[in-house]
Amino acid sequence: MLKECIALHSYKGGTGKSTIACNVSALLALRGNNVLLIDMNVYAPTLQTYFDKDPEKWINDFLFNSSDFDEVIYDINSVFDQFISSQSGNRAQRGKFYVSFSNSSKNEIIKLDNALRDEVSKIELLRKFIKIKEMAYKQDIDYIILDTSTGIRYWSINSLAIADVIFLSLKMDEIDVKCTCRMVTEIYDVFTNLGTRSFLLLNRIAGFCHPSNDAVKFQTGYNNLTKFFYEQSERITRLRKELGMEIISSIPCYCDIQFDSREFLTVLKNPTHEFSLEMNKLADKIESLKFSTGNE
Repeated sequence: MLKECIALHSYKGGTGKSTIACNVSALLALRGNNVLLIDMNVYAPTLQTYFDKDPEKWINDFLFNSSDFDEVIYDINSVFDQFISSQSGNRAQRGKFYVSFSNSSKNEIIKLDNALRDEVSKIELLRKFIKIKEMAYKQDIDYIILDTSTGIRYWSINSLAIADVIFLSLKMDEIDVKCTCRMVTEIYDVFTNLGTRSFLLLNRIAGFCHPSNDAVKFQTGYNNLTKFFYEQSERITRLRKELGMEIISSIPCYCDIQFDSREFLTVLKNPTHEFSLEMNKLADKIESLKFSTGNE
């Protein structure tokens, strides 16, 4: 059986990678794949709140040898039943959906920081990261989805090191683009030289929620929408050429998603929403990647 480990990474927070990770993971499981979503954003974990869970065991416990791997992964297939009736959804065709949560308590974050001061501990933690992948595949997981820490940090580097594929999420504002380019230049070549495939995942680009001509002129100085969208298209083209990375998905800004106080698995709650349709396209591409990378 082919396997795939995908890391969603970004230079800074606010690019929507956690929302994308959760929604595309649910879709892949709904399609019959066994999926493990892991919160490796250890300094700002969100999945516990997203899924409204209070786990007894965390991925931190596995990293520090206080729990076995199967104790820190949680079956959350019940989320499907919140949105899909037994009459309309064939349970037998669904895969398994698991999540492993990261502990957001101050003491746990201090513990993680302290471990980085000792070289032996750092090496042992890297081994545990590798073990995550090995143990997941032994449990018949088809996809590991890693929601990583932002930027160039030890925890994000280790997540990228075990990934077969990296999705680099960013918005098209100038700061995010320039800093992302700098980060890719500094670290991504190391992984791509080892065979890791990396793609750009553009999120919240302009195009769905069309601003008025007056709003565009006020915010950007452009005289019309046509010029505004042309300039955005040019920036995207230059970004792709400069980094030498293909774009796996370009997701427009959906204000009702971005400003929803409780966005939760839109792909299940509202499968006809434009965002859900974009997530389905991304899931299609992810499933096609398995056959092109040849991991077994």
